[in-house]
Amino acid sequence: MFRRLFARNRRNEAIAYSLYGAIVAQARQPALYTEFAVPDTLDGRFDMIVLHGFLMFHRLKDESPEDRQLGQDVFDIFLKDMDGTLREMGVGDLSVPKKLKKMAEAFFGRIRAYDEALASGDRAKLVDAIERNIFPDGAPAGVGGQIASYVEASVTTLAAESLPTIFSGRLDYASLPTPSAAA
Repeated sequence: MFRRLFARNRRNEAIAYSLYGAIVAQARQPALYTEFAVPDTLDGRFDMIVLHGFLMFHRLKDESPEDRQLGQDVFDIFLKDMDGTLREMGVGDLSVPKKLKKMAEAFFGRIRAYDEALASGDRAKLVDAIERNIFPDGAPAGVGGQIASYVEASVTTLAAESLPTIFSGRLDYASLPTPSAAA
């Protein structure tokens, strides 16, 4: 019995790491920073990880509690990654927990804003949430709408993705524009 329990936990951990890797890989796509003008800063990259994590959580939210646990596992990996990043940046041991708490609060605030905007069916709310969170100093004209279109397309794409595909560690987001397609 214990072997089965621990084998499942290791399997879920491997899946969660694969999914987190897929989230980070998508969050680092150059088009987000070139075509969508997301600031290529620590905050901009954080926001892209949060946005793509949200899309995965949104896909899993109507699944069983056992299947949703995978989202918690991915969030735990996110926190470990942020902890490591802060330490690499030279943040002291006493400050790391405070900074992680702020990051987690920002994470959940953004998740809530995006989820409420999608649930409302009001595209303007989604655009507003995106602009407010990703571009706190003001979004370039039309970019919030472009990112909202990408988010809506990704919601549709991920909704069509089977749970076994996701549990294989794969997330297929909507296509991003390529520099040649956008030119």
